[in-house]
Amino acid sequence: MVHLLAADATGPISHASSGQLTLAALAGIAVVVLAISAFKLHPFLGLILGSAALAAVAQVPGKAAVDSFTTGFGKTAGSVGLLVALGAMIGQLLADSGGGNAIVDKLVGGVKAAALPWMMALVAAIIGLPMFFEIGVVLLIPIVLSVARRTKQPVLLIGIPALAGLSVLHGFVPPHPGPVAAIEAVHANTGRTLLFGIIAAIPTLIVAGPLLGRLVARLVPVDAPAALAADGSVRDAGSGAHDGGEHDGATAVDAKNDTTSTRRPSFGAAITCILLPVVLMLISAIAEIAGMKKGTALSVIAFLGNPPVALFISTMVAMILLGKGAGLSIAKTNGIMSAGLPAVAGIILIVAAGGGFKTLLVDAGVGNVIKDWADGSNFSPLLLAWLVAVGIRLATGSATVATITAAGIVAPMVAHLDANQLSLVVLAIGAGSLFFSHVNDAGFWLVKEYFGLSVVQTLKSWSLMETVISVVGFACVWILHLIV
Repeated sequence: MVHLLAADATGPISHASSGQLTLAALAGIAVVVLAISAFKLHPFLGLILGSAALAAVAQVPGKAAVDSFTTGFGKTAGSVGLLVALGAMIGQLLADSGGGNAIVDKLVGGVKAAALPWMMALVAAIIGLPMFFEIGVVLLIPIVLSVARRTKQPVLLIGIPALAGLSVLHGFVPPHPGPVAAIEAVHANTGRTLLFGIIAAIPTLIVAGPLLGRLVARLVPVDAPAALAADGSVRDAGSGAHDGGEHDGATAVDAKNDTTSTRRPSFGAAITCILLPVVLMLISAIAEIAGMKKGTALSVIAFLGNPPVALFISTMVAMILLGKGAGLSIAKTNGIMSAGLPAVAGIILIVAAGGGFKTLLVDAGVGNVIKDWADGSNFSPLLLAWLVAVGIRLATGSATVATITAAGIVAPMVAHLDANQLSLVVLAIGAGSLFFSHVNDAGFWLVKEYFGLSVVQTLKSWSLMETVISVVGFACVWILHLIV
């Protein structure tokens, strides 16, 4: 497969014309969309079928197509899988040890009613750093419902900021799988993407969270559903079980979030475990951007800020601060962390298959066709990245599929951009991947069931929120593009 790793040097593995390659790309995407949306296949299988259709129409020889796909699959799994697995272990331990509840109680307890939407947005953003969407929902929604009932506030006034915090972090900030996959595809810098992602996420969360929450509470004036258990948890999400929708790969977790801990970790311990990898990666990015002189100090900072290293360190720290802090034995701590891995197996497979699809696109020569068209039309790479992600998101309902497919399509045309602009391309794709969640998205049904909404009410609340995140997020990325 060495010859495929050097595809740029040896040329495309297909000799089809530009028109035929364009048709092949459209055919591959169409098969992915139909497989996921119409035939309800798992996105992993849909991406494999789409790759086969792409290769057939582009007349790529069978062995070359398989080698290209598996090369991309393996490379993406290696770069993304490690981060996703470590992030899942930290998130599961945070949830099951009671560390997440410690954060919620500390920040929400005693807050005045007027400040609750803002505080819930902050809590969701903090918890959303290491946690995948479904785990964050399971942890936060019972709190949201309980707070809404206790304060007699409209449930969506509190719920929209919480959902926005989780969704914004999912789309914009590594180590979530979408941004990580896009970073790998366009060869962006993780630290810079994290820094710019946080900068873009703050105004996006303010607009799509507390501010939009007030409007949504008037559009959909509903109270917290009565189906709360005695312990404050909500009933099973029912049709919200994952089927390859908005936040791919994780199965809806038991909403009761049972824990085996004998005591709860402190607020400081929980916050440390969440922020440690972010701080390590940010220090590395800031040192690089500031032009710190090369030497031992910079080498150490860069090593500690390398995403796999930062997350591994944080995982080991979490075992001590959260596991031991909750009175858990090593065996129980390992059991909790292991329980977080099956839920993300689907994420890793989907992202890896997307990497295979992307590599086949590039090796077949489709990327060069798109690059030539974009160069000739002077079309903004940022706008194209956002629009492609929007289109695939609307068609498939999957943010992760939208992210990895869009990244593969635009990667060749952005190869000449500098490090800052490449990171902004990743964020533009992330923003587009969140556009207008609707009935083909499992996240849509998850929210509908948890909040007891009708389909129309979910469209007027959750779908509206996701669209605002996408549009405002892209606007923030565009402003950053003008500055940096």
